[in-house]
Amino acid sequence: MIYVDADACPVKPEILKVAERHGLEVTLVANSGLRPSRDPMVTNVIVSGAFDAADDWIAERAGAGDIVVTADVPLAGRCVANGALVTGPTGRVFDQENIGMATAMRDLGQHLRETGESKGYNAAFSPRDRSQFLETLDRLCRRAKTMTASGGTS
Repeated sequence: MIYVDADACPVKPEILKVAERHGLEVTLVANSGLRPSRDPMVTNVIVSGAFDAADDWIAERAGAGDIVVTADVPLAGRCVANGALVTGPTGRVFDQENIGMATAMRDLGQHLRETGESKGYNAAFSPRDRSQFLETLDRLCRRAKTMTASGGTS
């Protein structure tokens, strides 16, 4: 299963394409409307507008053998702790080795923005990011299928 933090996710079409190739189900989770899909392998979940409602929904369900696509570092940390494979929309993988540093850098960036030391501009999403994401997601799909076949361990 691929869980997608779908609000503002720039790679939804790519996720659907890769998931179809691998025969994996996709659940798009958002606080607001999503375009309906006729694909029986795609489920849309609309959660309340409450703060972190989509994150909570995903974190409660994602585990070993699942893939999570999110740019939200705290959600990534929760899912990594549950054993899920996690990537951001630029193809950045979050795992046990790097989630601590990713969280620390996110917290530092937030602090710098709050104190006015940084404007906090994000780099534009590039074709290279999209390409890296496709490569990463394909690799994670193969790994997830191996984990599922071996009972949740890799």
